Amino acid sequence: MSAHALFVTAAYAITAVVLAGLIGWILLDQRARKRELAALQAAGVRRRSDKAVKS
Repeated sequence: MSAHALFVTAAYAITAVVLAGLIGWILLDQRARKRELAALQAAGVRRRSDKAVKS
């Protein structure tokens, strides 16, 4: 394998690893935010934009 082909292969491999890491990080963060939102909703916290009926 020539030096150029080795460089190109390494560049693609590093890019694939970085992209997989970023996608994994986004998915884990999404799960964490959903858990936080569910906990807030269970505690009765509502958004200001929520059209709650006022009595």
